[in-house]
Amino acid sequence: MYRDVRERGRTTASVRAQFEATVAPMHEAFVDPSAEHADLRLDGTGDLDANLDVVADPCGSSPCGDSSSWPPGVWPPVDSLPVNERIDPAEDADFNEGDGSPDDGEVRDVLPDDLDARGAGLVGPYMFPDNDRRRIPGILYLLLAATTVVLVVMSNGSPLVDGGLVAGSVGLALVGLYHLQGGWSLDIDEADALVAAVRAVGFPVGHASAQMAWRGLRSRPTWRVLVYSNESPPERRGLVFVDGVDGEVVATHTEDNPEDWS
Repeated sequence: MYRDVRERGRTTASVRAQFEATVAPMHEAFVDPSAEHADLRLDGTGDLDANLDVVADPCGSSPCGDSSSWPPGVWPPVDSLPVNERIDPAEDADFNEGDGSPDDGEVRDVLPDDLDARGAGLVGPYMFPDNDRRRIPGILYLLLAATTVVLVVMSNGSPLVDGGLVAGSVGLALVGLYHLQGGWSLDIDEADALVAAVRAVGFPVGHASAQMAWRGLRSRPTWRVLVYSNESPPERRGLVFVDGVDGEVVATHTEDNPEDWS
């Protein structure tokens, strides 16, 4: 047992001696670059003694600042390492070139191609679709219901015809009639609705937008107009409902603008 302890002690002392023999020149070179072992080369053999080698001229004929001239495994002198310098963007002509970031003044909001009416060639005055187009599916439902009733009458006694076809034709007729009564003609366009909204809110209007909606069981077309005051940023905003048939102001709501536009 004591023999093993002595053997381990000798082994530890040997390893420590080899370690100090290797690290001491490195430490001396780091503290004083002009020392004897200032330039060290590791040959990769794994032998601690063989790794201590003095290189007379590690930089060769090239300046030490050029890292491409250093031999493999050579540590250059400390005083030859490049020093970080501050780059002034105003003096560097290529500093802002090629980085792919445009100036803030050149940034613009762009609509996608499928939403850009001008880019798609749709220029000129825009006509909002009239609400009375809802009568077209109503007429089709009524024609289909009438055709079903005729087939039921002509196929009386056939096993393929039962009361379900009659019930279906009645349902189609009801849906068709609802579409016919809901196909109001739009006599007030978005411009007329905006004028009515400006009169209703009682403050000068800047930004505004209009949206078509339908009100009540009879599906009466109604413009929903959102307006903002003309300050920058707007101090007031309002929501006005304008009837699309006769132009009557149905409802109005105004309030201080809670949005932050800064």
